Amino acid sequence: MSDKFTTIELQASYGVGRQLGEQLAANSFDGIDVTAVQAGLADAFEGKESQVEMQELQTAFTEISKRLQKAQEEAAAEASAEGEAFLAENAKREDITVTESGLQYEVLAQGEGEKPTYESTVRTHYHGTFINGDVFDSSVTRGQPAEFPVSGVIAGWTEALQLMPVGTKLKLYVPHHLAYGERGAGASIPPYSTLVFEVELLDIL
Repeated sequence: MSDKFTTIELQASYGVGRQLGEQLAANSFDGIDVTAVQAGLADAFEGKESQVEMQELQTAFTEISKRLQKAQEEAAAEASAEGEAFLAENAKREDITVTESGLQYEVLAQGEGEKPTYESTVRTHYHGTFINGDVFDSSVTRGQPAEFPVSGVIAGWTEALQLMPVGTKLKLYVPHHLAYGERGAGASIPPYSTLVFEVELLDIL
């Protein structure tokens, strides 16, 4: 740890800068210059006149916004195409069932209990990944089953749960339109993501 920030004031000041930096890193763009950011921060804090004309600032912000939008659209198109190709190939497997909605699933374990309805609340264990295998969420890893209403989850889950007797474990392949669609889910799930879940129905509450 650094010994430069030895007083409460210095430590709090560093903390403010750290928080601003984390926010900036989460909403950054190619070519951002931290030194220029520091200059703008210092000038604003000290009440100095801007070193860049307001019109130039507006033009720069507009151009960067256009670049970010274009990059997002390209990433979304790529994710959509990758997901469609993956599902098309996956559907060829003999152990895969494809429903009318486009949901794909395979049975990992067949239970014999009651099936939930749209109005039910259930307890499940699940493990969620992207099609490349990267994990984005897992009750199994946390060691804590999840409870939720069948009607309160993504459409692919709502459909699948109503097909599952208690004790069943399915592997779901969920197209983006049955998952989080064109908006994604926060920072963890990008737009147009095809998702893969292993879902075990433990109980109907």
